[in-house]
Amino acid sequence: MSSLVLPSRPLSLARNVISTPRAYFWSTPVVLALALFLFVSQTPGVIRDFQISRNPLVLENGDVQNGRCTTRKAIFTDCEARLVYRYGGRDYDTEVEVMFVDFHTGDYETGLVISADHPELATISLGLDMLWNRIITLAVFVVLLGGMSLGTIFLGLRIWRVKGQLRRPAVLTPVPVEVSAFDRKRGILSITYNDKIAADKTGRSAYTRMKKGEEPLIVGQANGKAIGLAVRHGNTALPVLLDARLQRVELTEDERSAALAPMARQQDRAPALIAEPRSSASIWRRLQVFLGMLLLIVVGAVGFWLWYVTSATTPFQSPGMDINNLMPAHLNEWGCEQLKKRFGQDRAPFGCVADDFTSWK
Repeated sequence: MSSLVLPSRPLSLARNVISTPRAYFWSTPVVLALALFLFVSQTPGVIRDFQISRNPLVLENGDVQNGRCTTRKAIFTDCEARLVYRYGGRDYDTEVEVMFVDFHTGDYETGLVISADHPELATISLGLDMLWNRIITLAVFVVLLGGMSLGTIFLGLRIWRVKGQLRRPAVLTPVPVEVSAFDRKRGILSITYNDKIAADKTGRSAYTRMKKGEEPLIVGQANGKAIGLAVRHGNTALPVLLDARLQRVELTEDERSAALAPMARQQDRAPALIAEPRSSASIWRRLQVFLGMLLLIVVGAVGFWLWYVTSATTPFQSPGMDINNLMPAHLNEWGCEQLKKRFGQDRAPFGCVADDFTSWK
């Protein structure tokens, strides 16, 4: 694709030809702190309730004080309460907080449950009903947020390592790269490009900034994306995108002119990086997409509910309990009947529990 010929001797590159996205500096610590906060704040409660679930004991005379549940973003719910009770001649006073994902509307009903083996461990029955929901929710958020933060840290370290390697002269090998995104602000052209075209492609992405008056060396177009010319600097992990005048490479003026001369016609045919106005979908199209997604969610939820009430191996399966609780009264009654046929000897799950928080309604 390229006819660029550079001198075979080791060449130096200008400073800051590889940049670190600014978002890395603020998003990484924020996301990592959020992951650590969720892990530290929720894990002890999940472990406590898992221990209680192994031998739970409902206290009818226990007092649940200041109980409150708050739902955010329609599905994220956290509940907190103060538990005051007496057991085995001793008085206990503790506070609990649980977080889970739920589509519930209205109030929650809950009671006080302790561990028969360790009476100092107490929780609300809602926390036990949602135990697997909480475990999955916590694991997903911690893994997702932690993975995102560790991923950006790894990429940042790679960029800083490449910057250190670029300070030393090395043999440069031209390679084509795909320009995946660019943005012009206050005279600065920010470009993201992918190493996915060359025969020895790595699939990695890199980010660079060019000052006012500088343009990338564009040599073609493929699949609606501009193709730029970059160079591999020895064995560094990321290629360096070249500018149209080769000012990023330490060359003599004669070497620069000789390298660019065969490419003059190719650059004239290459597309310019001009931002095109984004076309937005019509309101009707957006409504169709929304209704389609809503229909898929409803069909999936109903299918999961049917499997839960007729085939699940445990009545305490979430989100099966949550979906069953949201069903219209006659469907909820039918679902509870199916569950009771198989698990009637156990305490009732959320959605089928009576006022005593234990027996079937």
